[in-house]
Parts: sequence; structure tokens; C-alpha cells
Amino acid sequence: MAKLGEVEKRLLQEVADLHTIPEGAYNIRANGVSAGRMSSANIDIQPKEDGKGLDIYIKPGTKKESVHIPVVLTQTGLKEVVYNDFYVGDDCDVLIIAGCGIDNCGSQDSQHDGIHRFFVGANSKVKYVEKHFGSGTGRGKRILNPVTEVHQDENSYMEMEMVQIKGVDDTLRDTTADLKAGAKLIVRERLMTDGDQNAVSTYVVTLDGEGSNADVVSRSVARGHSYQKFDAKILGNAPCHGHTECDSIIMDEGRILAVPGLQANCVDAELVHEAAIGKIAGDQLIKLMTLGLTEHEAEEQIINGFLK
Repeated sequence: MAKLGEVEKRLLQEVADLHTIPEGAYNIRANGVSAGRMSSANIDIQPKEDGKGLDIYIKPGTKKESVHIPVVLTQTGLKEVVYNDFYVGDDCDVLIIAGCGIDNCGSQDSQHDGIHRFFVGANSKVKYVEKHFGSGTGRGKRILNPVTEVHQDENSYMEMEMVQIKGVDDTLRDTTADLKAGAKLIVRERLMTDGDQNAVSTYVVTLDGEGSNADVVSRSVARGHSYQKFDAKILGNAPCHGHTECDSIIMDEGRILAVPGLQANCVDAELVHEAAIGKIAGDQLIKLMTLGLTEHEAEEQIINGFLK
């Protein structure tokens, strides 16, 4: 693997919990190029011909294996679009860890747009973890625009952990999914914005198969003058169950827009949505402050617990 600087190493720890070379298959991308790649016996990582992404092939029957594909950017003004396609065979059980960290200390905007497509085979189980993080003292923005497209075959299971907690100035998060019979999708989004940051999350989940199930939940905190929009739509085209929920804390001069949407195209589609936006309860603050915490420390503890 190519030698990485201390900043790149710190970003890898933030977005992928990597302190050393990971076990199993991996591809680490740094400043627009591969800094290291390794396939395994059951997971084959192939670069696309144009160099702008990867094709990842996971053999049928692969169990308890992982693939890491983190991205780090430390060059101000660098903007890239990367396409990664995951082909998961039948009867698999795998962990996929992605994520992107940007450290921008310059005056130009730095941007990474990651387009990920998942083709999940029948009876397979996939856990996907995507963490986004920004840092740096420059005036240039840190921009991340992830696009996630999921296609699930019969009786497959996909769990997605989508996390953005610090330092990203602008983000457009666009996720679509379609599920066949018996397939299940779980999404857990955790998001915090501050200052003048903006974050828009859009989910469109189509339940096409009998017994398909989707549970899309977002928890977020908007601080400073930041703006958030959570737009989630579930379409039920068969006997199915769908649930979407937005639970948000608003602080300072923050703004939050929740747009839950349900569309039932089958009499046996059961669809539910929930949305709640509010400030931190005063009694919670008082309780923690009686234990010796300052108001700021109490707020931070409540937020950290809320976003776990």
C-alpha cells in the first residue's frame, strides 16, 4: 500500500476505523488514486476501465467476510466522481465499509461524489456502513454527495448505517431501493449540521414483492444556522410493510424540513410514517446540570446519546 501521511491516516480512522491495513478485501482511495488494493479468495475487486471506480464481485456463499473501500481527500480544489458497483451472490453474509473524509485547508472547494450500486442476491445478508467526515482550516468547502442504489432479490437483507456527524459543509444524499418478495431493508441515518452547513437526504424505496419490508429511520441535530431536509418516500406495490421516521433536535437558528411520503398501490400494503422535530427538553438539561455538568456539557451529552 502506498505511504499515507498523518492527515490521511487520521481520516481513515474517522471514516472506517482503520488503524492499519484491514483484513480481507480492500481498496483505499486517496486524492483521486488508489493507495492500495487487495482482493480475497471470495471477494474480487476490479478497477473500472476508465479508472473512475470499482466493480466488486462477492462469490455466492461467502460468509463472515468484509470489504473496505474508504476515500480520503486532502488536496484543496480536488473534485471527483467515483462509481462503485457491488455484485453480491446468493447466500452471502458480508460487511461493506465505505465512507469519505475530506480535510480542506485551502481556499478552493473539495468534493467527492460517490455513486454506489448494490445488486444483492437471494437469501443474502449485507451490512453497509458509510461514514462522512470533514475537517480543515481553509475557506474552501468540504462537499460530499453520495448516491446509493440498492436492488434486492428474494429474501435478502440489507442494513445501511449512514453517518455524517462533523465538518461537511454541503451534502446531497440520494438513496433508492427496490425489493423483491421477502426482502428487507433497514436504514439508520445519523446526521449533525452546524454553522452554515446544508444537508438534504432523499430516500425512495419501492416494495415490489410480497412480504417485502423497509424501515427507514433518521436521527439528526441541526445547530447554528444550518439547514436540513429529510425526504423519504415508500411505495407499496404488493402485500408489504413500510415504515419511515424522522426524529430531529433543532438548536440555535437551525432549520429542519421533514417530508415523509407514502404511496400504497396494493390494498394489503401497510405503510406508516412518523416525524418529530423539537428542542432539547429543559428538564433533561436541569437533571444533568444538578449532577455537576455545565449547560454546554449537558447539551453535548444529550446530543451524543441521541445520535448513537
